Order: sequence, then C-alpha cells, then structure tokens
Amino acid sequence: MNSQNIYNIAFGIVLRDLRKQKGYSQEALGFEANLARNYISLMELGQRSPTLDTLTALCSALDIPFPALAMLIQAKTTETHGTRSKT
Repeated sequence: MNSQNIYNIAFGIVLRDLRKQKGYSQEALGFEANLARNYISLMELGQRSPTLDTLTALCSALDIPFPALAMLIQAKTTETHGTRSKT
C-alpha cells in the first residue's frame, strides 16, 4: 500500500470520528462544508484525497484547527500502520 492510500484511509477514519462526535450525518456535514454527501462518503472510505480547499471547509464545519486535524491524521496513521509513513 502506498503512502497516499495510507493517509487517505487514516484521514477517512479521522473524518468519520470527528463527524460523529459533532453529531452530523454525512449530509449535514456536506451542507456545512458545501460538499456533496457522496464526496464525504468517499473520503471517509479513503477513496478520495481532499484538496486544501476541501480540508479548510471541513475544518471550519467541524470547528477544528487545521494543525490539530493534521496531528490526528498522523496519529491515526501511526496507530493503524505501526510507524510513520515516508512520503
């Protein structure tokens, strides 16, 4: 598995967890971030890589600073794959 896939999967897990903590459905998060529900679903499944604009919109909708999101993704990557991925 390449490093992009590893990060996509970790991001998807973190996104789903944050969304559920906020009590949002995929549709509600999509509305708040101005994104399609299907796109939220694909990101949560690790099948799409978000752009910087998408990450910014998600951080705003989830009320989380971008650096905090990045740290959660790195921690999830380490947790699920044992070591830090090299890019």
